Amino acid sequence: MTEQRPIAVLGGGSFGTAVANLLAENGLQVRQWMRDPEQAEAIRVNRENPRYLKGIKILPGVEAVTDLQATLEACDLCFVALPSSALRSVLAPHAERLSGKLLVSLTKGIEAHTFKLMSEILEEIAPQARIGVLSGPNLAREIAEHALTATVVASEDEELCSRVQEALHGRTFRVYASADRYGVELGGALKNVYAIIAGMAVALGMGENTKSMLITRALAEMTRFAVNQGANPMTFLGLAGVGDLIVTCSSPKSRNYQVGFALGQGLSLEDAVTRLGEVAEGVNTLKVLKAKSQEAGVYMPLVAGLHAILFEGRTLEQVIELLMRAEPKTDVDFISTSGFN
Repeated sequence: MTEQRPIAVLGGGSFGTAVANLLAENGLQVRQWMRDPEQAEAIRVNRENPRYLKGIKILPGVEAVTDLQATLEACDLCFVALPSSALRSVLAPHAERLSGKLLVSLTKGIEAHTFKLMSEILEEIAPQARIGVLSGPNLAREIAEHALTATVVASEDEELCSRVQEALHGRTFRVYASADRYGVELGGALKNVYAIIAGMAVALGMGENTKSMLITRALAEMTRFAVNQGANPMTFLGLAGVGDLIVTCSSPKSRNYQVGFALGQGLSLEDAVTRLGEVAEGVNTLKVLKAKSQEAGVYMPLVAGLHAILFEGRTLEQVIELLMRAEPKTDVDFISTSGFN
């Protein structure tokens, strides 16, 4: 497969680096942009990203660069792997250069003061761009180590989905398509909150039944909220919903799980995030999700409970006790037999 122009990956973190390597494995030329010149130099000289994917060799097809303007001018297809807190400030000055580009967000987060998802910010910055998102159970190190993995590219733009599938699909990485961009992206953002709870539960020695209850009630809760916001509930039965939720809530490789585990061990939130050394999007998402769910009148006891633990002095045991004493609800809110064989 040949691509006339290089493909851009914006961001030097673990997932961006893993995606850049996937593209290079498929014979594509990749410009991976990052702000830190020392990090870019380490990749160019040692062919490794020691800060985020230590021990993984970065293929020659990946060129680490620090000139964002030149990168955007050279590339039509851009994978955006910037932290949610930085995406707008980094890309807004380059709005004109983004016009007509295929922009695919890899970032699973929500902007604090607007409750906008990353693709909505991209749409706002560059209304003439073609927008998609990539989400699913995609732990960066496992992708880099060639564990069998699947993901979802979501956009109403079918050509964009096809371009992404062609670019990324390989022997260990499978790409499915969805037209529900909002649902896929919202699932990727919301699950980070519940991974913190799951990590805490493990650190506190809670049983397998408890962890299973937390994950399934999390799925019901995030689907309830997503439908209230206009997403398709069926999206949450797929990779970007239950798939991503399971891996994030059950793997010590998950950043948000690690933060929760550290909290369960008795560390403060500040110390837990410092020990991680990377962005844990779930902490930021929790604050805005708590406020938005209250505003929308959506029942989200796990979100309210985790907020009480992190910012109101409650314990996980107290939160689970309140959950167990609450009035029983319907197991699955959205069940339709139409369309099923």
